[in-house]
Amino acid sequence: MKTNPKHQLVGRIRTCIWIVTVGLFLSGVTAFPIEAELRWLVNLSTNGGFVNNWLFTVYHAVQTTNKYYPYLSYGTDWLAFAHIILAVLFAGALRDPQRNIWIIEFGIIAALAIFPLAFIAGSIRGIPIFWRLIDCSFGIVTLTLLLPCYNMIKKLNSLKSLF
Repeated sequence: MKTNPKHQLVGRIRTCIWIVTVGLFLSGVTAFPIEAELRWLVNLSTNGGFVNNWLFTVYHAVQTTNKYYPYLSYGTDWLAFAHIILAVLFAGALRDPQRNIWIIEFGIIAALAIFPLAFIAGSIRGIPIFWRLIDCSFGIVTLTLLLPCYNMIKKLNSLKSLF
């Protein structure tokens, strides 16, 4: 039995959107316990190299900030909340990818915007280049999912006119 090409495309589109949605949700949820996560990473890494030193520096900064100025972490809470809300935004694209292609376009724009933010703000804030590249990897992964997704929705639109 031959599978309907429209159903195949919709399935692949939804898979891409689900991966982005889960990634956004997880990055949001994991931003809340940042001090505990950093403590875990610092305790886990034992090599004493540059990455370990950077993680310890960040952990110490977060720990000190939380001890003396806990209200500053409220900004991280809002960052986490924004990621979760952006994940919810993609529900519209899951429901009807063709009508809500604008959500995919929004995601592509957001993924592209990661690069100048990482390199401009990262440089101003003294973030090491390796960490900025890790941040950029989120944009790369998102683009590798959403660009094909966008093209598949366009193809789906052309199939719609054939049936």
